[in-house]
Amino acid sequence: MKYVDAAVVQKKMNSRLATNSIAKTIFLLSTMFGLIVLAVLIFRVLSEGITWINIDFLTGRLSTHADRAGIMGAILGTLWLMVVVAPVTMLIGVGTAIYLECYAKRGRIHSFIQTNISNLAGVPSIVFGILGLTIFVRALDLGNIILAGGLTMALLVLPIVVVASQEAIRAVPAQLSEASYGMGATKWQTIKNIILPAALPGILTGAILSLSRAIGETAPLVVIGIPALLIPFPGGIMDRFTVLPMQIYYWTLDSSLVAEYANLAAATIVVLLVVLFLLNSIAIVIRNKFQQRY
Repeated sequence: MKYVDAAVVQKKMNSRLATNSIAKTIFLLSTMFGLIVLAVLIFRVLSEGITWINIDFLTGRLSTHADRAGIMGAILGTLWLMVVVAPVTMLIGVGTAIYLECYAKRGRIHSFIQTNISNLAGVPSIVFGILGLTIFVRALDLGNIILAGGLTMALLVLPIVVVASQEAIRAVPAQLSEASYGMGATKWQTIKNIILPAALPGILTGAILSLSRAIGETAPLVVIGIPALLIPFPGGIMDRFTVLPMQIYYWTLDSSLVAEYANLAAATIVVLLVVLFLLNSIAIVIRNKFQQRY
């Protein structure tokens, strides 16, 4: 039997414990750094913008005069944009995931599609803006309306929904599907009644992440030419519009000329955070409801 020196073993253990302690400290400091930066940003935004938030600001129209500017048009534009993005993203994204996981045969074509979906998730958002400008604004001659902007943003966040939906479908135990087939159910009946309900919490998690990204993106909308000032309230998906991130972007640029625009931008950031929080809360409640059921 080979003799093991207790001192050597103790030395290795001490080294591993020290490494673990150092790694734990580094990770803790990284987390604290992110939280501190976030707290500073939120504090600065609230301190600069909270006093500018009132009924007139929330319900008024956009104006070149800082003291009379309102953001109701941008709020409505953001909500209308989500009306287009959410169903398009969910239908196409979940449908693609179902096809890839349940119908498509494993092979070169499947690998090619899967690789490209994964690559699309890392493409800069401005590239999707150029794509939307080429296809929806010019080729289809839609112009810079809500429908064109919503379809562009749907393309941007679609890979997130597809990947999240695939992971959720893979996480469903195979025994459930096999039991359904054993009782004589067809593939579509199994997908509709067994797989999708069980995978729905994971799918909704991906949808929440995708909508959170879509609601805060600016670059694609800048590329397709979304205006920022003095437009009427949008009343449908065929109307011209602006959104809260666009308004924040332009007011931040204008703050170098008029200092009050910085306060307007901060106030709009607060409103955007509240809108994002409300939309995410609704989605989380729906997800938790299905999670408890299945």
